[in-house]
Amino acid sequence: MTKLIGPRETVLVTSHAELNHFGKKIEKEDILAIDWHMPCSLEPFSYAISVQKKHFSHQLIQLSKVFIVNIISKELEAKALFCGTQSGEHVNKFKEAKLTKINSVHLDCIKIAEALGWIECEVVHEIDMHDHTVFIAKVRYYEMLKEGKRLYHIKDN
Repeated sequence: MTKLIGPRETVLVTSHAELNHFGKKIEKEDILAIDWHMPCSLEPFSYAISVQKKHFSHQLIQLSKVFIVNIISKELEAKALFCGTQSGEHVNKFKEAKLTKINSVHLDCIKIAEALGWIECEVVHEIDMHDHTVFIAKVRYYEMLKEGKRLYHIKDN
């Protein structure tokens, strides 16, 4: 399918929520590598991501109604691959991938310090697309800190 739609930019989506785990409330966070994302409105500025329902991040975003799109450089390719293949339910991806987390001052969410920039989003609509959910969000804040060669997904899987 890549030949049909071309390469897609890979980003790291961060999320966090409070979960009920065996009667105890615990804070969990996750980093998910995705390349199905896009701006979808200028006024208000809105952004959409498509997340497989099986991913732990899906649960966190549904609970918290927020996420941050972290724009990353090609230099983070190995870390993005790690974050895209491990479950944040059982692995602390920030620690294992050696990424630095920082708190957003605009949302109750975390972001990646090594990112080139961020798009901080509050979910306003969810569309069930069978095995995925499209989260449509109002952009609460965005910032491009630096330029860099971006990471693109160019394989068919």
